[in-house]
Amino acid sequence: MKKTPNFLADRICLNVLAHSVENAKDCYEAAEGHVVLGVLSKNYDTDEAAIADMKLYQAATENALSVGLGAGDPNQSQMVSRISGELQPQHVNQVFTGVGTSRATLKQEETVINGLISPTGKVGMVNIATGPLSSQVPAGEVPIETAIALLKDMGGSSVKYFPMKGLAYKDEYEAVAKACAENDFMLEPTGGIDLENFEEIIQIAVDAGVKKIIPHVYSSIIDKETGNTKPKDVKVLYEMMKRVLNQ
Repeated sequence: MKKTPNFLADRICLNVLAHSVENAKDCYEAAEGHVVLGVLSKNYDTDEAAIADMKLYQAATENALSVGLGAGDPNQSQMVSRISGELQPQHVNQVFTGVGTSRATLKQEETVINGLISPTGKVGMVNIATGPLSSQVPAGEVPIETAIALLKDMGGSSVKYFPMKGLAYKDEYEAVAKACAENDFMLEPTGGIDLENFEEIIQIAVDAGVKKIIPHVYSSIIDKETGNTKPKDVKVLYEMMKRVLNQ
């Protein structure tokens, strides 16, 4: 599997959506390679179409591909696993219950696979019932430490904490960051992150001691007319990342 020069080496790596191959290249350059580009499986009718198109993104960005579900849609879980096995991307987004399948399909340990867990309104507790069936029943609330251990058991690399709604769950997010640091696990804050709250969100994770942080910044930096993620905003976020790390 071809690696990007910065993805696994850096403490913070952006995750933004790519609307086209050209948009992916522009964003990759704006972040000087410190980014993975999300392409959503939900946008494709078949595995074959997704694989053919995503290979173009891989070629244009040194395989800085993040295979996405599509707004955390649990019904995309199996498709993500299937196409990731073929593509061998740098990064895979999964619902909690899909992590083991993705790792088994990839047949290697290098690709970062996140597992989606959600806020519960209770500090230290998270909802792991994010799969196709489990998301339709009452929440499965467990201590964050338990969720991390389960993800490790399944071959997961990181917690995808979604939907955060920016800093609406700040106290809960701080507890998640602390647990990720104490258990040597990556953290991917996701949902409602924008140019105003980005720096505080990554600062919380850095202060907690998280070893690798992959913030997802999506709709807030997308041009509503073109659908493209704005490279100039990606550059602003990258400058914020450098500022936090160089303090």
